[in-house]
Amino acid sequence: MLSVRTVNGSISVRTAMRTWLITGGTPGGFGLTFAEGALGRGDRVAITSRRPEELSDWAASYGERVLVLKLDVTDERQVRDGVAEAEAHFGGIDVLVNNAGRGWYGSIEGMPIEDARRVIDLNFYAVLTMTRAVLPGMRARGTGWIVNMSSVAGLTGIPGFGFYTAAKFALEGMTEVLRHEVAEFGIKVLAVEPGAFRTRAYSGFEDEPVRETVDAYLAQLDAMRRSMIDQDGKQPGDPVRGVEAILQAMEQDQPPQRLVLGSLGFDTATAAMGATMSDLRGSEQLSRSADFPS
Repeated sequence: MLSVRTVNGSISVRTAMRTWLITGGTPGGFGLTFAEGALGRGDRVAITSRRPEELSDWAASYGERVLVLKLDVTDERQVRDGVAEAEAHFGGIDVLVNNAGRGWYGSIEGMPIEDARRVIDLNFYAVLTMTRAVLPGMRARGTGWIVNMSSVAGLTGIPGFGFYTAAKFALEGMTEVLRHEVAEFGIKVLAVEPGAFRTRAYSGFEDEPVRETVDAYLAQLDAMRRSMIDQDGKQPGDPVRGVEAILQAMEQDQPPQRLVLGSLGFDTATAAMGATMSDLRGSEQLSRSADFPS
């Protein structure tokens, strides 16, 4: 297969069919949108789901180009077995998209500790497990892509989603180091930070109770919950356009290290980074005073 695309005025040529492994194949989410974007380019897709029956009709329309894996990304053995099945079925994995994840709300002080661990397990450790499972094959072939779906919450804290923020900050740091460690093996790494996108991400909050152990934070959390419920279905971000932006970024001669998606997300991220730089500069004299005298 020969694919020629114009990206920011440059020509990118791809001569081989890619195989994608995409986690989080929930209808109405980024996972299926990613899969359709890859399939539309003539590629093949293995996609994970805890409820694969939801994808049966969709997968059947693509025939042998799609493999649906029943897989809980927080179960290390299931991850290893699923990656091995995808590699055996398609002969290798060229692109891993770590898309599975979600947030639960609660204060830093009052979210039950088991819920805090669940948030970090799904949004950080599951990504680490998936990444470790595919890297040996990519290193052996001397090529590959890791796309980590982070969040604007990985660049600026969101009150009420402190542990989701913490997990995404950890993911950003891991992705930054991974990018350097695997570059010599021909593997590229991209962090993606979506803002508010019109997926099903907010749809469960209407019926989800606040599990908070400190009553002092309930008013804050209820306001956050209500805001997200009110935004559901009105988010400015278009998942199809978001995935297209990611695919175009990957096909550039010099791909970006991170890609913020959506105008709202971009404005939020750049404002937060600008405020961070201003804060750092404001304490520059104190920072430099901590050295031994020269």
